[in-house]
Amino acid sequence: MRERSGILFVTDLAYPAQGRRYCDEDIFLTSRLREEFDLALCHPRDAAALMDGFDAVVVRNSGPVLHYREQFDAFRRRAAERGTRVYNPLTGRGDMAGKDYLLELTAAGHPVIPTVDRPADLHLLPPAERYVVKPKAGADSIGLSVLDRAQLTDPSTRPSLDGMLVQPLIDFRYEVSFYFVDDAFQYALHAPDPARRWELTPYRPTGPDLDFARRFIDWNTLDHGIQRVDACRTATGELLLVELEDLNPYLSLDVVPQPQRDAFVAATAASLHRFLRTAPGPAVPDRTVPERTVPERTAPGHAAPGHAAPGE
Repeated sequence: MRERSGILFVTDLAYPAQGRRYCDEDIFLTSRLREEFDLALCHPRDAAALMDGFDAVVVRNSGPVLHYREQFDAFRRRAAERGTRVYNPLTGRGDMAGKDYLLELTAAGHPVIPTVDRPADLHLLPPAERYVVKPKAGADSIGLSVLDRAQLTDPSTRPSLDGMLVQPLIDFRYEVSFYFVDDAFQYALHAPDPARRWELTPYRPTGPDLDFARRFIDWNTLDHGIQRVDACRTATGELLLVELEDLNPYLSLDVVPQPQRDAFVAATAASLHRFLRTAPGPAVPDRTVPERTVPERTAPGHAAPGHAAPGE
């Protein structure tokens, strides 16, 4: 019996994420977590075959699931069958389950970019000159398109909305992200230039900012894990949710000041220790999502500066 818990750390070190370096972040994070856990890295395609030899699986910068959909679905099934501890737990209601939650949040009146998925509901959206159309399974702005109002409202020019979401392309001043471990806020970052989504700087949130972010953490009901709440600040000053990333949020640790970065690592290690003391998880619901091309965040060419083309 080993003295330290074994962690299988799932990451795609070679994934070419625009404006982000998955490999650097995960090399740093594993170098620190290795001080407290026996840890091995693997590609997401290999996780199902390897996970039985570990006490828990940590899913980190594993890239868009659409690139390995079959393997991810097999991983979910195997984890459910064996009660494997997966961090984040696979019961999240945010992006890990697809983007239908944006419809639910819109209907419930939460501060989220208004979202519909049927032609019959387009009238429920606020008037806009242009609209974002994106698939419900999301990653890295793949499949995102922007249509003007005439294209969207004319059935002869409107693309099929089967499996798609529609949102208004709204004015915004900047995007801001709030990072949590379990239910504890860690730090916030923002992109002062709307045209440069991944050029981030530290952001000092106000009390209302944190109240905004925490309402979505509370809504998601994950007891353990790392979550990122992405929002945009509108021209009128309000925050609207862009996405709740609860599967493999990129953390931008390279731009986080060292004291906060060290505190984040300590919080993650403590969270993992608590997680490992819980009973192995119950079977998770089957949330297999049909293979599609999918979107993530604002992508160059998909939105004019100062407008939100929201996604993952």
